[in-house]
Amino acid sequence: EIVNNDPVLAFISNAPSIKPDHLEITDIKWKYLIRSAVRGKNIMMVGPAGSGKTEAAKALPAATNRPFFYFNLGATQDPRSTLIGNTHFKNNETLFDESAFIKAIKTENAVILLDELSRAHPEAWNILMTVLDEGQRYLRLDENINAPLVKVAQGVSFIATANIGTEYTSTRVLDRALLDRFEVIEVDILSKEREHALLSKRFGDKVDNGLLDSVADIADVTRKEWRSDEGKLSTMISTRMTVRVCELLADGFTLEEASEVGILPFFDASGGADSERLFVKQVIQKHLGTAEEDIFNVGEEELEEEL
Repeated sequence: EIVNNDPVLAFISNAPSIKPDHLEITDIKWKYLIRSAVRGKNIMMVGPAGSGKTEAAKALPAATNRPFFYFNLGATQDPRSTLIGNTHFKNNETLFDESAFIKAIKTENAVILLDELSRAHPEAWNILMTVLDEGQRYLRLDENINAPLVKVAQGVSFIATANIGTEYTSTRVLDRALLDRFEVIEVDILSKEREHALLSKRFGDKVDNGLLDSVADIADVTRKEWRSDEGKLSTMISTRMTVRVCELLADGFTLEEASEVGILPFFDASGGADSERLFVKQVIQKHLGTAEEDIFNVGEEELEEEL
């Protein structure tokens, strides 16, 4: 029998015990996430939008008590300014204001979240290439070969999130060289049972259990349809959306009202009787017990307009 007193191995082995209760990720994937972080690896969380990638990434530094920095790369149009900083002139002097990202990579044992990396500008990917490369781990301040380098501090771990799949129209196809710099963790789409368990944990004392079951079932039907080869949906109801709907239910909205504002706007209304939105309306309706023509005021007039 091998006896190993390595505290890092013990910490990795004990990972499930520090997994937050609210987090819906399997123990093995959480353990892999913890191991990757303590070994200073780059981690990419992949999966559909709203499946909990960012939430899992944010849980890691809290569980491991490490400094945490967040950068939404999908929201920046100026990668150089965001990742490097700005140069400006004052009193005939050139001054450089370093970015928050540079401060982050100089912080030992930091966990740095690169959210929505798959939506980032390709220039951001180019800047990150050397930062994420195990053999390099530095950031060059400009394209000049003699430009100063900023070394990535010891123990820094990068976590990226990416929506990978053809249904994400604003998602660029990630460069293979960039992708190869990461350990990939795929975030699962929850089953109806796990979705219901998550919603019960968060809203069980505020929302009727039957309503929570309805929300989980509606989401599950759209997910199965989305994954089906001949499915009618190009997107699905994510966990983020079910949580939003349950927040509305907790605030006194009916299921019909919560669905109208929290679900339907995310589905395409074009195509009339074959529209994605009408399909989802019909799924929701099974849980409302109302006449078909009454749901969301969809009667013949609206169908004619959609057609």
